[in-house]
Amino acid sequence: MQKLSLDFYKRDVHLVAKDLLGKIFVRKLSDKIISGKIVEVEAYDGSVDESAHSFNGITKRNQVMFKGGGFLYVYFTYGMHYCANVVTGNVKDGCAVLIRAIEPIDGIDIMAKNRFNKKILSEKEKINLTNGPAKICQAFNITIKENGISLTDNEIFIADNKSIHIDRIGISKRIGIKKSVDLPWRYFIKDNPFVSKK
Repeated sequence: MQKLSLDFYKRDVHLVAKDLLGKIFVRKLSDKIISGKIVEVEAYDGSVDESAHSFNGITKRNQVMFKGGGFLYVYFTYGMHYCANVVTGNVKDGCAVLIRAIEPIDGIDIMAKNRFNKKILSEKEKINLTNGPAKICQAFNITIKENGISLTDNEIFIADNKSIHIDRIGISKRIGIKKSVDLPWRYFIKDNPFVSKK
């Protein structure tokens, strides 16, 4: 698997967001690999976006967002869930892409154990395995310990894959936010069954 280069991440948040669609999110756990195709993302830009964690400047919680592209920003939300984001742009930009949905590929039995505490899944459970940001973190066993990991290292990274043609990329408003709600900054692969919201 060819890992995405650092230059891939150090670009405009919307370019990175669209280009992440179809790429392969990979987690290595000792001798095992868990992976899946990214099928839905949301862009967050703290310079103009009130819903971005970086909008009001650097805090202990969001400091990874200001380190420049190529890091994983993990945060805890609603007192129960983790969400994983890909930091983009340059140092101090405060931009990141939330990974909203993944189509499982490798290590589905491990993901199933992490999510449902069983290895064999029904078709409905398989669709439900990683079709949401918190579900992804649970399936891939990503917690606050993974916050700040470099995506150019070997534990968690994104592998290159064929780009999704612009005609196959859907665009909509983002989901579950209360500020800057009208920005059309959610990108997804049209007709993919693993997208979180149709």
